[in-house]
Amino acid sequence: MSKIIEAKKQVVSEIAEKLRDSQSTILVDYRGLSVAEVTELRNQLREAGVEFKVYKNTMTRRAVEEAELTGLNDILVGPTAIAFSKDDVVAPAKVLNNFAKEHEALEIKGGVVEGSVASLDQIQELADLPNYEGMVSMLLSVLQAPIRNFAYATKAIAEQKEEQGA
Repeated sequence: MSKIIEAKKQVVSEIAEKLRDSQSTILVDYRGLSVAEVTELRNQLREAGVEFKVYKNTMTRRAVEEAELTGLNDILVGPTAIAFSKDDVVAPAKVLNNFAKEHEALEIKGGVVEGSVASLDQIQELADLPNYEGMVSMLLSVLQAPIRNFAYATKAIAEQKEEQGA
């Protein structure tokens, strides 16, 4: 009997550790998805570097209390799968949101973003953000703009002086 309790305690601490270590965690209700659809979802999440697991709600509730995220207790009803992302804040929200648009059976219940319980609206906003590479390219284009404009102005002045001198 104590081996079972120890195993359960280990699972609870594993969930709590994942909740604390993840940049973002999204909880979903997957009821109504076929095995093929769940497999497709798992593959998409795996490609994005997101871990997707199903735990018993009682274990998750204990882990949520251990991680001091008790705001999630209300959504731990019915079948719940959890997507953990240690590296990318946007990835799980984006993948799950896009999948939910194509498959109405998948319902996003809530989540945790950088250690704080997030509302559905916040998760939706996160899903609408570009990924890391997109943000970096946007930043680089903003940084390049003044230099590019200076180069154009310098070229225009040089051409104008050339025309005046000729």
